[in-house]
Parts: sequence; structure tokens; C-alpha cells
Amino acid sequence: MERILLLKNLTCANCAAKIEDRIKKLETVSAASFSIGTGQLRITSTVPDTTALVSEIQGICDAVEDGVEVQVYQRKAKGEQAHDHAHDHGGSIIPIIIGAIVMLIDILVDGIPKSIEWGILVATYLLLGWSILWTAIKNIVSGQIFDENFLMSVATLGALFIGETSEAVGVMLFYRIGTYFEEKATKRSRSAIMEAIDMRPEQVRVVDAQGQTGLVNPEDVRIGQTIEVLAGERIPLDGTVMEGTTRIDTAPVTGEPVPAQAGPGTEILSGCINQSGRILMRVDKELKDSMVTRILDAVENAAATKPKLDRFITRFARVYTPIVVVLAVLVAVIPSLITGNWSYWIYTALTFLVISCPCALVLSVPLAFFSGIGRGSRVGILFKGGLSMEALTKVKAIAMDKTGTITTGEFAVQSIDSADGFDELSVLSHATALEVRSTHPVAVSIANEARKRNMFIASVEELAELSGRGMTGIVKGDTVAVGNRRLMEELQITGYPTESTAYGSEVLVAINGQYAGSILISDKLKTDTKEAILALTKRGLATIMLTGDTKAGADYMAKEAGISAVRAELLPVDKLSVMQELRQEYGSTMFVGDGINDAPVLAGADVGGAMGSGADAAIEAADVVYMRPSISSVVESFNIANNTISIAWQNVVVALGVKILVMILGLFGFANMWVAVFADTGVSILCILNSIRILYKQ
Repeated sequence: MERILLLKNLTCANCAAKIEDRIKKLETVSAASFSIGTGQLRITSTVPDTTALVSEIQGICDAVEDGVEVQVYQRKAKGEQAHDHAHDHGGSIIPIIIGAIVMLIDILVDGIPKSIEWGILVATYLLLGWSILWTAIKNIVSGQIFDENFLMSVATLGALFIGETSEAVGVMLFYRIGTYFEEKATKRSRSAIMEAIDMRPEQVRVVDAQGQTGLVNPEDVRIGQTIEVLAGERIPLDGTVMEGTTRIDTAPVTGEPVPAQAGPGTEILSGCINQSGRILMRVDKELKDSMVTRILDAVENAAATKPKLDRFITRFARVYTPIVVVLAVLVAVIPSLITGNWSYWIYTALTFLVISCPCALVLSVPLAFFSGIGRGSRVGILFKGGLSMEALTKVKAIAMDKTGTITTGEFAVQSIDSADGFDELSVLSHATALEVRSTHPVAVSIANEARKRNMFIASVEELAELSGRGMTGIVKGDTVAVGNRRLMEELQITGYPTESTAYGSEVLVAINGQYAGSILISDKLKTDTKEAILALTKRGLATIMLTGDTKAGADYMAKEAGISAVRAELLPVDKLSVMQELRQEYGSTMFVGDGINDAPVLAGADVGGAMGSGADAAIEAADVVYMRPSISSVVESFNIANNTISIAWQNVVVALGVKILVMILGLFGFANMWVAVFADTGVSILCILNSIRILYKQ
């Protein structure tokens, strides 16, 4: 059974990794993943009682990090959530203020008797460090040695031992200041990311039957109720405009920069912004099912999926700290035996201990990915985890469906040709009787043409849909087949043209076993397709079109779009086998599509991208969902993924680089323990700030 727990006050990434590791080792747990970005622990456990599970997890947290509170996760309303994020535990600042005052007095005031100065400094050290010392003792008893509490305790107690009392107090003070601001930065960054993606309303303006308006909590609004949205306000719930006209900014949901006109009958997604006029809307979906909540769910789920880089850094951190501790012991002993200067080399070794905490490393990578996921959601791109981002950066070729992906999918009948013995109206009427029962864009265009001509649409009997080939049925006593050449071959129909030189999708019609004629249908490229394909090509990506259309039509459209290769006349099952061929030819390959028939190939690709306007099955199977159905969104997803990976690696390089640099400087006497504290907590804060950059980078 999967449950979501909230681990409140857990901002130490290294402690979080240890807690997650211990939970995974429980016999009753089959899977566990903690997200430092959301504070959520997603756990699959056989323990039937949630209260017992919470108690067990609480025990693990208490053994690793004091102050962590385990709760069953319940998503709060936006206003309450913002209040939660703003809340900080102010008690921890009081010892820091007292310690800072004592240190200033010690530095500025001369003539204090040594015994009194020593007593005041030791008392200040205990005030600042008692919680760290006590936690270190508890952890040692439970077998947990190499954590920041143990390392800081050994480092500062060592400084006291060699007579560096002021140094011990100063380092503990600096460490407490650093961890205080690190916790603040983590909470604020978490809050910034969540606020950027949480577009849920705090209140909704509901209009009653008498026309009176009142503010209601969004969770209490039900389907069918009428709500009022004023100019400049965000659409609170998914619904349909009943009264008023306006322009809707859909960019917060889809990333589409051009506002759309909306009036009575227009369906509008929550999260969009009403730009210009007052409207009344009928609520079509409750808050839990509206787009704003679906986006929030998608981001939280994605945050729980750990990328390979994150897992590697977590494993690396487990060996990094023991290695540095061993180096510290060697630095303390070997040079001292040679030079006899034990005090100097012990002090140098203590700086190594301070540096050996891997918090900056363990924190910076998941926060960078969480920021990247948040950035994507702001422009209508939903990544289903850090793994999806990593996979995007390795893609060498991108295969795309044609209809609805590269083209608008808005088909129209261009011409109707009839064979001898048949006329144009007969061909259209018989085809329409079958096609009106289908939702395929080609079928819809044929039905629309018949309606435009005010034609009577006959009923059909024994209707059969043949995947990838067409449809058959009986219309007014005539046996009718409508589809492609493969269907004609299968039914042994003769007399139809073996190939077409015209651009478009050609639908062949047979009546009572005879070829009756054809209907030519075509659509057009989306406005941004050419520019987007060019951008993908400049990235060095091979572009391939996969389509069930005729080769002539597919070649024409590929040439228009600038696509380098075409695979045409494919059945849905063919696309999957072609994808395997492309992977062997190019390497890692992405597929972008929007139809239900694309679900198998989306799941089989190295990266599957689904247009959000497409079928639910396609969206479910994809690794990346594009709320705005355009190839330019695909380009943007590559930009975000590459930027996220780049910043994650920047954080790793900075964190490790600064630590190694301070170690080297310490060996040569140019870095003291104060600098070592900066190499720990200071670098953590820098990495947090660097991660948040992703949210705002254009």
C-alpha cells in the first residue's frame, strides 16, 4: 500500500538521505522516496495501520535528526500552505545572538582575566553547541558516527583541547549561523518553487440563484455552480463561459504566449488569467480534478522520482565523509610524528573534519531538479521526474507523429474523384455514413464536408473499424469499405489508383466490391513547426516523421517542415518496430505524438513526449507532457533539461571544488576552521541560490 507522509522540519539533505536509506531497509517497506523539495515521503509498505507506520518512521527520524515531525500528508489550502512556508522556528536564533555578542565583547574588550574569559567562552560554547553535542552522543550510541553533529563536535572539542577556546566558540557560532541560514534558504527556496507552481485559488466568487455573489472556499465549490471571474483574476476552476466575453492568457498553463478569445460556450482551464472582461462561468470540475490541482500533483509526483545524478551523489556522500575523516587522522598523525608540531597538524586535521560534511552535495542536486520541474510547469511542460530530464539531454534523434503534432490536425476535404459508374455525391454520402461514427480527424473532415453540403447522413449496419486500414459497413443495403490501399488489397478491390502524387491523405471508397472513388484530405503545418524543427536540427538532433499517411503526402509535409527523414504508411504496431530501428541507427531516440495509437511507441521510446491536447493514454505513457501542442514546447523542454543538468553539475563542482581547495589551503596553513565552516554551510547556501536560478531563467 502506497502512502504519502510529510516530514516537517527536515531540511538537512544528508540527514534526509540517511532517513530514507534506513526506511528502505525495513522489512515491511518495498519502496521509499523522500523529496527535499516538497518534504514528502512516498512509501510503499505492508503495514496496514497508518498510525503504526507513522510511529515507526518517527522513531527512525528521531534517531537521525532532532525536531523532525512525521505526519500523514494532507494538502492544505493555498493560504494555509503559504502560512506554513512562512513559519520559522525562531527559538534557534537566541543562542546565536548571545554567542555573537560574547564573541564581539571578547574581540573588542581587553583586560578580561583569563580565567573569567575562559569560563564565559566555555559557557557560550555549551550554549551554542549543547544540542549538537547531545545529538552526536545519541548518534554514537545508535551506531551513527559520520554525521555533521559528530564531526563538528570532534572538531570544536579538539580546538578546546589544544587551547584554541576562542576558535572553538567562533567556529561553533559560525556553524550555527551557517546552518540557520541554510535552513532558511532551503525553506524559502522550497516555498518559492511551490508558490511558482501552485496556481490554486484561495477563494472563489460564487453566484447564487438570486444573482448574489459570495466568497467560498474552492474545495466547497461543486460542479454546475456559477462563478464570477473579474478582469485580471486567475481562472479558479475548470469550467465553461456562460456570460461575457474576454481574452484569456493561457501561458501559465500551456506556455502559449498569444491570448485566446473567449465567450459563451468556451471551455477554460483553471490557472489561466482573465485579461479583459468580467465573465460568469459554469463549474465543470471540482478543485481536486481541475487543471491547477493536476499540475500540482504532476510536479509533486515528479519530485519523488530521483535522477541518476542524485542517486550517484547520495552514494558518493556515504564514502566521501569517511575518506575525509581518514585523511584528517593521517594529517594529524603523520606530519606531527615528522615535525613534532602536534598542535598545528591537529588543528589542520580539525579543518578537514569540518569540511567533510556532504550536505551541500546532497542538497544541491535534488533542489536543482525540483527547480527545473517547477520551471517546466510554469511554461506548460510537465516532466515526470528527473530521470526524464536526464534522458532528454542524451537524445540523439527525435521522431514525431505528423497529424496533430507537426500539423494542426484540422483537416478539410480538398477534392472528390469518382470512378466510372459512380458520382461525387454517392462517394461522399456512402463514406460519410461510416466516417461520421469515428473521431479521427480525417473522418471528421469528411463528415463536416457532408454537413456543409446539407447532405442526409444514412444509418449504417454491421459497422467494423479495422485498425490502421479503415472501416466497413452496410449503408442502405450497399456493402461499403472506406480506407487506405491496404484495405482495398485486403478486400481484393481492383481499379483504384496504386499511388497518388497529390499532397494529403487519400481515402479510398469501395461500394459492393467495386472501387467507387477517392476523397483527398489535407491539413497544414503549425505556425511554429518550421522554426522549431530548425532549432532541433541546430542542436544536432536528427528529425524523423512517423506517419500512417501516404509516402507522397508525408514527403511533401516533411520537406515543408525541414524534417530530415520520413517513414510513411505505418500501422500503429509498425511505429514501435521502426522506433527500435531508429534507436539502433541513431542511439537514444525521443518520440512525440498525441494520439491513442501513439501510446505503445511513447512507452517504447527512450523519451516519450505527449501533446497535452491528445489522448489520455498517450499522456499517461509519456515521460514529458506538453500542455501547449507545439514543437516549440519540445525545444523549450530541451533547454530546461540541459539548463537543469548544467546547474546541478555546477553545484557538484562548486561544492567539491571549494572543499578540496580549502583542504589544500589548510595543509599549507592558509585556511583556518572558520573558512572550513564556509566550505560547508556557506557553499550549501550558494548551491541553493544557484538552483533557484532555473525558475527565473528565460
